[in-house]
Amino acid sequence: MSAEAVDRVAVSGSRPSTPPQTSWFEFLLDEMLLENHLQKSHPDPVPVQLVIQFLEQAAKPSVNEQNQVQPPADNRRNRTLKLLALKVAAHLKWDLDVLEKGLTIPVLNMLLNELLCVSKVPPGVKHVDLDLSTLPPTTAMAVIIYNRWAIRTIVLSSFPEKQTKPGPHQMNMLNVVQQEKELTENILSVLKEQAADSIMVLEGSLGLKKDFYIHTLRTLDLLAADPSTANGETESSTAGLRISADELHCQVHYDLGGIFFQQGSVDRYIFSAVLVLQFDLTLHVHLDEKRLAGYWNACRALTGALDPSDTQLNPYGQINSLIRTHNYQALVEAFIKDNVSLSLPNHLRQSVLREFLHKVQQGERGLDEVCHKLCVCNAVRDALQGEVLSVRFHQLLHKPRKHVVDFMLEVCTRSLDKDRSSETSKRKMVIFLKTLCESLAEPHLVFVVTAHKLFTELLKEEDRKILVEQMRKRSATVNLCAKPLPSFYDIPAAASVNIGQLEQQLILCLDARRIRQILIELHSMAERPFWRVNNKWEVPPDYINVILNIKDNLTKDLVYILMAKGLHCITDFAHTRQLFSACLELVTEFSPKLRQVMLNEMLLLEVRAHETGVAEGSNVRPPPDLVSRVRGYLEMRIHDLPLRQIVGEECVAFMLNWRENEYLTLQVPQQLVMNNPYIKLGQLLASTCKELPGPKESRRTAKELWEVVVQICSVSNQHKRNSDGRVSLIKQRESSMGILQRSRFITFIKKLREPLVLTTLISLFVRFHSIVRDDIVNEVTAEYLAIWPSTLANMQAVDVEAVAVTVKELVTYALTLNPNNQSWLITQADIYFVTNQYSAALHFYLQAGAVCSDFFTKAVAPDVYTDQVLKRMIKCCSMLNCHTQVAVLCQFLREVDYMTAFKALQEQNSHDAMDSFYDYIWDVTILEYLTHIHHKRGESEKRQIAPNRQNLRGGFPNPEEVLQLAAQKRKKKFLQAMAKLYF
Repeated sequence: MSAEAVDRVAVSGSRPSTPPQTSWFEFLLDEMLLENHLQKSHPDPVPVQLVIQFLEQAAKPSVNEQNQVQPPADNRRNRTLKLLALKVAAHLKWDLDVLEKGLTIPVLNMLLNELLCVSKVPPGVKHVDLDLSTLPPTTAMAVIIYNRWAIRTIVLSSFPEKQTKPGPHQMNMLNVVQQEKELTENILSVLKEQAADSIMVLEGSLGLKKDFYIHTLRTLDLLAADPSTANGETESSTAGLRISADELHCQVHYDLGGIFFQQGSVDRYIFSAVLVLQFDLTLHVHLDEKRLAGYWNACRALTGALDPSDTQLNPYGQINSLIRTHNYQALVEAFIKDNVSLSLPNHLRQSVLREFLHKVQQGERGLDEVCHKLCVCNAVRDALQGEVLSVRFHQLLHKPRKHVVDFMLEVCTRSLDKDRSSETSKRKMVIFLKTLCESLAEPHLVFVVTAHKLFTELLKEEDRKILVEQMRKRSATVNLCAKPLPSFYDIPAAASVNIGQLEQQLILCLDARRIRQILIELHSMAERPFWRVNNKWEVPPDYINVILNIKDNLTKDLVYILMAKGLHCITDFAHTRQLFSACLELVTEFSPKLRQVMLNEMLLLEVRAHETGVAEGSNVRPPPDLVSRVRGYLEMRIHDLPLRQIVGEECVAFMLNWRENEYLTLQVPQQLVMNNPYIKLGQLLASTCKELPGPKESRRTAKELWEVVVQICSVSNQHKRNSDGRVSLIKQRESSMGILQRSRFITFIKKLREPLVLTTLISLFVRFHSIVRDDIVNEVTAEYLAIWPSTLANMQAVDVEAVAVTVKELVTYALTLNPNNQSWLITQADIYFVTNQYSAALHFYLQAGAVCSDFFTKAVAPDVYTDQVLKRMIKCCSMLNCHTQVAVLCQFLREVDYMTAFKALQEQNSHDAMDSFYDYIWDVTILEYLTHIHHKRGESEKRQIAPNRQNLRGGFPNPEEVLQLAAQKRKKKFLQAMAKLYF
């Protein structure tokens, strides 16, 4: 779709729902009509609807004599329509708030690009490269307006939007809406790429001290009459709408503030906001004062630039300021006052308490008292609102001190205005005080509550007597024991209990220093191997002997547990890195062997961390230091050092993924190649890939790789002799001749993501699969098949099922990495085809064509849809009883297959839409045969379809070029229809 057509589609999506009373073409006939219309108090259509109508008509494509769609013509009509749209925007004084609310992003983009054009902005030059001070005022202002809109659009697009579901009467507009959505996303991506340039342009405009001028209806009329004269007059101080430098700077600062805040550059926004507040809001400045105030308060809270005495601060800002300045007494006072005003939401109060509790848990001292007071304040607030009291408050009542009870009563008194409070609030306070009395275990603390002035004022005398009597009975019951039992919390813990608690902490802890401290405490209580505490702690067998040979038991436990915990949470890279670093620091002091072991494990961690980032979308190349460390591992000389094969496996996959083929081929020590099968496999893959695509040069290394893979997929037969002396076959086992088990080989393959390496492996297994299947007619295709051997020496030793499963797994995995690789898609389709899964095969054949033709908007390349592929698609349709689709596809062949097409059209039991596909038949011979078939069957209505389609030639022979264009158009439409059926 051309850019002009897309613009038109975008505009059409924003049409008004009701027809205007004044038609758009009337404004073309009467020059004064637009200005008179805009002067009305309630014009219908409204200005933004006029902009949409004018631009929609200007963007309409034209159709030539050959019935071909052409871009909108650059004629007087279209230029006048665009000028009318600009004049409407000028009437609105280029207010972006109004334009953004009424126009979609594509329409506003089209409008502002037209403004740049008429304002003589140099085409082909980046705005950031323009010197605004040397441009005419209207030209500079057009550049500023466009870049203001660009950054405002980026900010607005970051806000969530409610998705509206179309009604039944709107379903026919879904396609247009989808195209408009795609166009909007494309424009946003361009604006985001150019965001830095737009910011630089606007920052540059802040250095200009002169006044600016913007186009009005008058200057646009002058421009239409004589472009050169109008531009010259606009440069003077007499034409256009004058915008003072202060007004412009104020507006630019406001817009820059929005983008800075969205990007997280808070300090820069504060600078902008300060400047905005210095200016008086004038006629030509459009600010959302509420949003500005919100930005301002948020930025001050985030940067801590707050004054607690500032009356402009909202409650959030005041609380945040008190916490930052450590004014905890004032914070408690604010909470007590809020129990009356209720200005702070409850979740904020709870989050403040949780923040202080977290600080206490982290070891900050002096905050226990603050936590108790905040907990009391929140409990009183909950009580007055009828909420359930928190568990934390009940824990506080377990063994409170007198000053805590006194503080509770103070908060209760100050939270309840006895003169103004409602009866409901007083009743809730009474319930709270009763709960307080019932929760306190110490009689003297209960007496403190019952003797308090608030208690005596709120409770009636009878209620007070009943409650006091209940408290006395409870106290007498407690005192029946001559010797009071010790509190549970006063019983000294046994050593076994302490050890159990410490072991539990040891299991849960991930902090290396704390782990060491716990182990020291445990070893001071008992001498036993604490590395056995948790059976989930596992260290690789390669390392276990080295660790258990450490003589000092504490060190042995610490090394084992740090390594085991690091391996246990290996996907949590931050914690694993911290645990491994501590272990490395520890073993460096006494064991060079263990030091190298930890360096290898940390290398594996960094490789996995980087590859995980790539899998999540990062395209950053690995740092040179990491590549150097991987090479160092692969070049390492082994001196009685325990090595895990997985480290070599991950390093080899890492090097293959980053195309280090030259290094793997030439510089890896032979000893390491012989000892680690993954390194050997990586070396063979690298050698083969390096010599592609020349089949002659790569045959030697390809043959070595071939032999290794054949051994991996081979089996050995196990026999035994029966009692009668005959030998019988028991079962087949994986051959021990292979360098890897097939399952480990598959696991290794799924760590690769380099396309050439995966294509090479796919090619190898496709050839392998074809040989063991021995079906020349139904072979799977792939790239580089010529480099592999064409025969197998020992066919009986090959696990045919394993080869079939592997090739399917490999292609499926490759497509998860790149679902748009047409070669892999064709291979996947062939696999389904040869296994008689025709619907799935057709799905992937169509997908291969779609990805190389922008969903069939272009012709599919002949090297993708070869005759073999097309014939397989024809067979798929035939086996699915979609015979009309077969007839249409027969036209796609270089030589039209009339016999197959005629046979398909004779079928009456067709599972496709039959005559709805007739629109896609362009071959006259097939059309004539179709007419004959329907005539023979007496199907008069369907018989008329074919002659109507023959109007392609009619009585007037069309040029061959026109026929070819018509055929291409029907090909694309047919393939799109097929894709909708099978995708």
